Amino acid sequence: MMKKAIGASVASLMLLSVPAWAEWSPDRPVEFVVASGAGGGSDNFARTIQSVLTRNKLIDKPIVVLNKGGGSGAEAFLYGKQNKADPSKLIFATNNAYLLPHVAKLAYSVSDLQPVAALAMDEFIVWVKANAPYKTITDLTDAAKAEPGKIVFGGSQSKDVDETLVALIEDAAGVDFKYVPFNGGGEASVQLAGGHITANTNNPNENIGQWQAGAIRPLCVVSAQRMAKSEPIQGEMGWQDIPTCKEQGLNIDSYQMPRTVWMPAETPPEAVAFYQQALKAVFDSPEWQDYLTKTSQTGTFLTGDDLKSFVNDSETKTVAVFKEQGWSTE
Repeated sequence: MMKKAIGASVASLMLLSVPAWAEWSPDRPVEFVVASGAGGGSDNFARTIQSVLTRNKLIDKPIVVLNKGGGSGAEAFLYGKQNKADPSKLIFATNNAYLLPHVAKLAYSVSDLQPVAALAMDEFIVWVKANAPYKTITDLTDAAKAEPGKIVFGGSQSKDVDETLVALIEDAAGVDFKYVPFNGGGEASVQLAGGHITANTNNPNENIGQWQAGAIRPLCVVSAQRMAKSEPIQGEMGWQDIPTCKEQGLNIDSYQMPRTVWMPAETPPEAVAFYQQALKAVFDSPEWQDYLTKTSQTGTFLTGDDLKSFVNDSETKTVAVFKEQGWSTE
């Protein structure tokens, strides 16, 4: 019933015809510029949106995906700066768009970009090897108290979302872990399954294969509430059966990474409005709901003041961690 309603919503938008959505529509091919390499989460995010837009004829111009992941995504954001006011460029990213300039001296600032929309939130889970002695996050932090700097957390890159979360856990629990960066969450999951690290903070999609295989298991999800119900993944356990870290005594309310879309600064407002309408149609589509289910992300659509408020709050809280850890370049 829900999918029929969603499909009807998309169909009704399509009947309006693209130009009727706003005062503007693309007059040349559109570039989806991805702030990561091929095959990663941001790449999958962009290509899913490209597929929905193209299949449902929500944009009548060709859409080309370009991967510009150099410098942890800075290459894509610099490209946005270099194409100021160009309405044919959309940049697909996470929170790295506004956080990178705080930890590295770069040739762009977030003011060179314009936020368009957020469509999903990545949840973060603390994972350990299946045969690890830890049953809760408190067991893990107690072990870290007993051996400061010895418990090894792995994650994707340094001074990024994973290491920031590890720093937040350290601060909340009053402990000291050893953090080891890898070239992406996929590599971190392999290292955990092989027993080369003690824990990681991967999002659900990055560790699902190892969990299904029984090589690793989740301790808790860093969220205000448990994840949505799913089919069993390992034994009788699904995503909804993972307790929140706060349930287990860790005083962190929530930690999420947004999947975001940006455009170059000074893009005409009618162009931004057009893409916001198109992205809302994507968000309402059954294909997008399937994507969220497969990636175990939380569907969240933000634009305008709501998106700016989220970005400002996220930036303020995260930069405070950067400064406390001595990572900030400011």
